[in-house]
Amino acid sequence: MKFGINTFLWTINFGSKEFELLAEIKRHGFDGVEVSLIRPEIFEASEIRRALAENGLECTVCSVLPSELNLISDEAAIRARTREHLTTCIRLTAEAGARYIAGPLYAPVGWLPGRRRTADEWKRAVEGYQELGPVLDEYRVELCIEPLNRFETFFLNTTADAVALCAAVDHPRVGILWDTFHANIEEKHPAAALASTSRYLKHVHTCENDRGTPGSGHVDWPGVFGALRQIGYNGWLTIESFGFTLGDLSAAAAIWRDLEDTPEEIAWRGVEFLKQQIHT
Repeated sequence: MKFGINTFLWTINFGSKEFELLAEIKRHGFDGVEVSLIRPEIFEASEIRRALAENGLECTVCSVLPSELNLISDEAAIRARTREHLTTCIRLTAEAGARYIAGPLYAPVGWLPGRRRTADEWKRAVEGYQELGPVLDEYRVELCIEPLNRFETFFLNTTADAVALCAAVDHPRVGILWDTFHANIEEKHPAAALASTSRYLKHVHTCENDRGTPGSGHVDWPGVFGALRQIGYNGWLTIESFGFTLGDLSAAAAIWRDLEDTPEEIAWRGVEFLKQQIHT
């Protein structure tokens, strides 16, 4: 497996100002970083690719939809703009040297219309991802759809629904990002849910039940690693936590206190724990 750290731990928009972090990330045993791609116009794809190569690191990309975009909107023009945005993000992912773009790329995080998902919204998501299939093939990028907990989205909460969505899309480059934090809220048996992802699992986010350091809370890590071994997963294990004072990002992730003495502790102690679990 490969071990990654999401740069949301330090910044909302990773770029040249943060390149000085890379040597330390490498020194602590990470194989790569996960960088955010939210505003394509400021994403430094070629510079990121060069800086990572200079430090012997690889890259994955995470993304969320801006508030004005929505793949499941009932307005065709908004859906079209969202597909154009995601096309650009897929291209930039490839330019940054990454093979994976991951996140809840169906609706803005926090959009809660006060009702259940409709059949029409499900259909729009399936069609939207299917239309992106040729773009994914062109750039050789994998799109990893993330189910979120009920407090962040109404559209996709459970692993079972994520599996059903990927089955309906039926494209080999469309799969699942499975996150221990969200699963800990939504799944009765997270390890069993993870095992059910089978061929659709493409990416894994690891953090504790409080979004903190892996191994410091009550996530069922033996069950998680047992499920990963059961399905033969050999991809990325990326620690995704959030900086404590990053303004809108910290607020969106409901980070109201310091989870450790420093953000770095989450990364450095977390990767040590995850590597120990591989050999347990």
